[in-house]
Amino acid sequence: MKIAFYDTRSYDKLAFTKANEAFGYTIDFNEFKLNENTVITSKGYDAVCVFVNDLVNAAVIGALKENGVKIILLRCAGFNNVDLNAAKENNIKIARVPAYSPHAVAEHAASLLLSLTRHIPQAYLRTKTQNFNIEGLTGRDLFGLTAGVFGTGKIGRCFAQILKGFGMKLICYDPFPNYEWAKELDATYVSVEELFKQSDVLTLHCPLTEETKHIVNHDNMKMMKKDAVIINTGRGALIDSKALVHALKHQHIGGVAMDVYEEESAYFFSDWSNDIMTDDVLARLLTFPNVLITGHQAFLTTNALQNISETTLQNLRDFSEGKELVNEVK
Repeated sequence: MKIAFYDTRSYDKLAFTKANEAFGYTIDFNEFKLNENTVITSKGYDAVCVFVNDLVNAAVIGALKENGVKIILLRCAGFNNVDLNAAKENNIKIARVPAYSPHAVAEHAASLLLSLTRHIPQAYLRTKTQNFNIEGLTGRDLFGLTAGVFGTGKIGRCFAQILKGFGMKLICYDPFPNYEWAKELDATYVSVEELFKQSDVLTLHCPLTEETKHIVNHDNMKMMKKDAVIINTGRGALIDSKALVHALKHQHIGGVAMDVYEEESAYFFSDWSNDIMTDDVLARLLTFPNVLITGHQAFLTTNALQNISETTLQNLRDFSEGKELVNEVK
């Protein structure tokens, strides 16, 4: 079996090359993204392996079919960048990695929360220049505050456990509540409206769907406490970025920390330090002192990379051997 990888970095190559010792596939790594202009490079391959910012729309899937590709391997949990109907029509299977390391993402969310509320980036920059003045770095205790967890899948539950350890009160929303888990953690499921109203910390851990796109919007942020903060390690488009800028400008919320951005595909995973940023919304967000952005690195641990590579290659093996494709996206 031959696999064409897209949007790959050095850590992808290291992890998949190591994992492939147990599978023996022929792998070619491409640094460019899969899209309508690059799909021609998939000709002659049995499978393609893509990441969150590769474009897998109907046109690309049709071309993959013509090129002989039989399965699309997602080395991530989300699949909002894939046209599922087109895949079904072209009889191309899709398999993902649903749980590579929920702890990796949850722990990164915790680091974002603490860094934001305790002004760690500002303190670091000061001390690097031998400035030990702590004026303007006043934070607040998380103990006793209310944490709102939007989405109680594996990652949401892991982060909720961390927040519980801080001594926070837990409220949650999920269209498919896990009441047994909530009872064990003394968490309470509430409506979306109550989640926004009551949360001191609102953290997003849900997939991007038509229902969740821009779930954080102008109206919902107007309901939030003035000092509430938002943590997003899910998908960028869960937040309406323009509405977020407005909310920050008018102090409707206390701040935001996010590892994802609505239009991140143009910038994330690349070095733009010597270029002019043309995304005015992202540029504006970066000017706020109460905004912390990382470049989609929440998943990036050695543990997660090992799980991603092994699960992805096992998905292909199961497909090639006609076994049940347990991680299939339908």
